[in-house]
Amino acid sequence: MDLEIERLESRLAERWEEQISGVRFTGGKLFGKDAVLAVCGIGKTFAALCAEAMILRYAPDAVINTGVAGALDGELSVGDMAVGSAAVCHDMDTSPLGDPIGWISGLNTVRIPLDVPMSEELLDICERLGVRAKRGVIASGDQFVCENGRKREIRENFSAIACEMEGQAIAQVCFVNKTPCAILRCISDGAGGAMDYESFKKLAADNSAKVLCAYFENAR
Repeated sequence: MDLEIERLESRLAERWEEQISGVRFTGGKLFGKDAVLAVCGIGKTFAALCAEAMILRYAPDAVINTGVAGALDGELSVGDMAVGSAAVCHDMDTSPLGDPIGWISGLNTVRIPLDVPMSEELLDICERLGVRAKRGVIASGDQFVCENGRKREIRENFSAIACEMEGQAIAQVCFVNKTPCAILRCISDGAGGAMDYESFKKLAADNSAKVLCAYFENAR
């Protein structure tokens, strides 16, 4: 979200900007480390476009996708963090052809793995900062999912702990480009769905930025 990136951009030194395919990339030194920031936009297509442009143009050592998500796990509440262990596409469905729901043709898998050391570091930082966090599967799709029946279906199909609209696409682009990837999502909508999202997106942005700043401060 713009709210999140504003908190990180304000800490950039030697700042520069570049626009590619309609996406504004902002770079510079973040706590002394080279970093490039971008708001990819909503949905899997914009997310994939942004991730591919970032990798081909800037060749990052790693990509971290942050943002908000809806909880699928009863242990997660508004303001908590979901750290991805793997990413799935919940609205990818070629099951009439005999494939499992979520099957990514060409990669021949449902789950896109996420970088273990990065994910563990993000979990450790959440713990040190006193932010509740849980690691698990993140489900993505081109839907704002707030209906309880659909949430239950996604949870049962993929054992996912949270759902959102971009992470899997970014993870898939990173996977085929052999770029380590992590997903960090702050829970911003509970039973109230869209209402909760509007009420708590500032809290979500604050928590995400706090964790990412600590990550970059400690990065070697």
